[in-house]
Amino acid sequence: MVKKRRISKIEQKMIASRRINRLFELAEDNALSGEIKLSDRYVELARKISMKNLTPIPKEYKRRFCKKCYQYLLPTKTCRVRISRGKVIVFCKNCRSYNRIPIKKK
Repeated sequence: MVKKRRISKIEQKMIASRRINRLFELAEDNALSGEIKLSDRYVELARKISMKNLTPIPKEYKRRFCKKCYQYLLPTKTCRVRISRGKVIVFCKNCRSYNRIPIKKK
């Protein structure tokens, strides 16, 4: 019998964060090539990994998918981006929801 090596919680979180980063890179590549369904699947997998390992999704990736329908947001194809009254407004074309992000003042 071969004994399996136990992986510590810290190593699990590191592996999970690497996988999340890789999945979002793949999602971006596929969305640019026109495969929106595949990029949505990568976002779904990244979210599942994040929830299972209690690893937060990095801030730069959190804003790349819709919070309601979890679709990968690609400007002009799957979302519309506007700037109004000190906020960036992202409109998802799939579920028709808005996400408002305040612009920080220096």
